[in-house]
Amino acid sequence: MPVRGLDHVAITCLDIEATLSFYKRVLGATTLYEDEWRAGKIPVVLLEVGESRMSIHDAASPAKPHANLPTPGSEDVCFRFDGPIAEAQAQLAAESVEVIEGPVPRPAADGTLGQSVYFRDPDGNLLEFLSTDG
Repeated sequence: MPVRGLDHVAITCLDIEATLSFYKRVLGATTLYEDEWRAGKIPVVLLEVGESRMSIHDAASPAKPHANLPTPGSEDVCFRFDGPIAEAQAQLAAESVEVIEGPVPRPAADGTLGQSVYFRDPDGNLLEFLSTDG
């Protein structure tokens, strides 16, 4: 089968500026094509988080071809965290981000047992840092 994996995850938000700020501060994300988005040349702005990309959609003007209106806060996204889960907790605490659950044991996509902490972004999307480092 030629499917290799996910290319990007799209999330819908109520306030793109707040979302960009949050993901840059808390996850170390960088923006891609931000100038083109601000100039209205493209309908979404992209964030690069590690080796992954997120497409950030504005709830007020969803990008085509969405048949149904995407709902802010309806996503559940897990990020692999390189380092002990205590470092993930410290990073969240440093940014005043509340951990809503964890650390709790969770399996990674490859079956390796790890530890996760859960938190929310400004739109209420459930985010997870998963560490398999001891």
